[in-house]
Order: sequence, then C-alpha cells, then structure tokens
Amino acid sequence: MASQSSGDIIKLSKEELEALRAAFEEGNLAGVASRLQEMLVSLENVPLDVGVTGETGSGKSSFVNALRGLDDEDAGAARTGVVETTREPNPYQHPRYPNVTIWDLPGIGTPDFHPDAYLEQVGFSRYDIFFIITSQRFTANHTALARHIQDMDKSFYFVRSKVDVDLYSSFRCRSSSYSEEGVLQEIRQNCLEGLRAQGISSPRVFLLSAFDLSKYDFQLLEETLERELSHHKRHAFLMALPNISLHILEKKKAAMVKQMWLVSTMACGVHAAPIPGLLICCDMDALSRTLQGYCKGFGLDDDSLEKLAAQVGQPVEQLKAVIKSPLATEISNMLVVQLLKQAGGKVPKLSKEVLSSVPVLGTMASGALSFATTYKMLRSFMEEVIVSVQRVLIKAFEADAEN
Repeated sequence: MASQSSGDIIKLSKEELEALRAAFEEGNLAGVASRLQEMLVSLENVPLDVGVTGETGSGKSSFVNALRGLDDEDAGAARTGVVETTREPNPYQHPRYPNVTIWDLPGIGTPDFHPDAYLEQVGFSRYDIFFIITSQRFTANHTALARHIQDMDKSFYFVRSKVDVDLYSSFRCRSSSYSEEGVLQEIRQNCLEGLRAQGISSPRVFLLSAFDLSKYDFQLLEETLERELSHHKRHAFLMALPNISLHILEKKKAAMVKQMWLVSTMACGVHAAPIPGLLICCDMDALSRTLQGYCKGFGLDDDSLEKLAAQVGQPVEQLKAVIKSPLATEISNMLVVQLLKQAGGKVPKLSKEVLSSVPVLGTMASGALSFATTYKMLRSFMEEVIVSVQRVLIKAFEADAEN
C-alpha cells in the first residue's frame, strides 16, 4: 500500500493546536462545536471604528472612500470637496464588512481649535484608532490633537496625503533632475522635522495617495497596524482592506487560514448531517456561507468584479474568463458536496501533532474524518480562490497599463 504524501496530512500551527486542545478539554464534538460557533460569530462581528481627521482639503473623505474600496463618485461614498463638507462625525460602513466603520470627522483647521473640546464633540471613546491627515505640513492643531489622543491611551497615525500631486508637480518643474524617491524622501523628512519641532518624539509618517493605495507607504501602514492592533481588531482590519496588491491577498489568506480549524470543527458538530457518498457529517449551509465569504473577501463576486472592470476600462467578461474557481453566486450546497468528495478522494489524515494534542479526535473516527476532510476542502478551495484573484488582478493591471 502506497504511503500517504505529506500534502494529504492535516497539520496545524502551535497556536491552532493550543486553541483546539483548549476547546476539547470539556465536552464532546457537538458541545465543542457549539462554543466554537459562538467564537467564530464573535470574531466575524467584532467592531472596528476608525476615525479620519485633518484640515479642510487634506483629502480626508477621499481616504475614507479608499479604505472602503470606493471611488469618490461611487454610490455610498463620503462627500468630497475643496470646502469643508463634514460638520459632524459621519460613519461609513464597509461595503462587505459592516462591522468595520470608517468615520469622516470634522476638519481641525479653525483658528479657535481646541483638541479637548473637539474630541468630546466627535465622541472620542468610540474610535479604536485615528488617522491624522495633511496634504501639506503638520500644524500645531495636528500635534495638539495627537498629544491628546496619546494621553487618552489611543493609537494615532500621521498620514501625508496627495503625494502623487507633489510628485507630478516636481516632475513638471524639474523633469531633467526628477527622482521620485528623492521627492518622497524630501517630503518625509520635512514632515518628520516639523513634527519633532512641535514636540512629537519619534513621529511616524506614512506617505499615501487615496487614488492609488497600492503605492508609497500603504503596505508599511498596513504592516504597522497589523502589529499594533489587538488580535480581533487586526482580523477585522485585514478583512476590510481593498484587494490592491498581492501582498494584501497573502495577508488576508493567512488571516482566514488561521480560523479554518475553528470553521472545520464548528461545521462538523453544529447541525451536521451525513454527506451522501462519504462517511462524514457536516453542516452544509455553514460551509456554503464560508466559501461565499472567501469569494467576497477576495473580490470574486459580481459587484467587485464589475467595479474593477469599470476602473480599468475592460469588459467584466474578460476578467471572469481568467477565473478558475467558482464565483460567490455559484456556491451551493451541491457544490460543497462535490468539493468534499474531491477532498475525500485521498482520505486526509490528521498529523501526529494534532492527534497527540487532542486525543479525543482520534477516538472518534467519524469526527476525525469529518474534521480532516472539511479542513482539506477549505484549504484547497482557498488556494483556488487565491490563484483566481491573482489572475484577475494581473489581467486588470495589464489592461490598466495599456490604457
């Protein structure tokens, strides 16, 4: 009998093993799955509130829209303009993740600005993090607000917006000696020196363009937030990021993979039913919703694809032509059964580490097989989705470059 390849053996990280072991310390598979379902719902619905503030004309509202994956003229976008269009804190839910809210806050450029009164006006306590934005230089208003936020033990991040405008102007004025890196370094150094002069020690400034988040310092900002946000808030932030780069796709994938053991256990215990043709039991509706969530999270749904096609001036059919995995609208219980059968073709096994950490799984043949098959199916589907969305982005970027 041929030995089983390592690719057919289910392995989990040390953190996943610890969580799984803790879950099984009390109760059987059904009881554990019920508790894990509560954990999963909590993780998927944890609120993240982001406050975006700055002076009038700094690009606050455009930044709010960019974080939500919207253009300024899209339906539901925050209002933009050269005059202050924000009088009160305006909440904007993320289109796909309603637990994430980006708040467009009133401008801070008035002569009689007082940070303590301002923070009380905007409801300071509701926000998890703040972005303090300028399109030119950081003023005393920016730094006074930052100090008050810091004193209240909240996180803030300085953002220098509209750097694409500065780069274009510099190129027009000094085309023969133009250096993009040189201009960016000059802007960064000017911001840092200005903040230090106003008493901000060790300032961090992120250079961005709301019209192309994939450029400049957005990846650095994303990595910083990933380090500094709490676990649940970090997950919400990563899921809400627009799919603008392969780097972000990998981050999202890693975040989703980390909770696959949780989904697999929950689907095998809560409302689990026998799967025709397989010796396993699963919650088909829960798995269908999970696969749909993967597709929507990576932009493989009709709305996201149509928006991307419009942005790059390409028929949506051309983008769909490179997709090999099912779209969100194509996910059904029947498809889930097919995918489970494919995953169970070579019966997946749990690694020795999993069985030694959670020995009860080894004593429940049906439960162990159901868990392993479900986990393998989810991982395989995720890999197909990643390949498809990479193809879509490459196709879109190619078209955009040609226009």
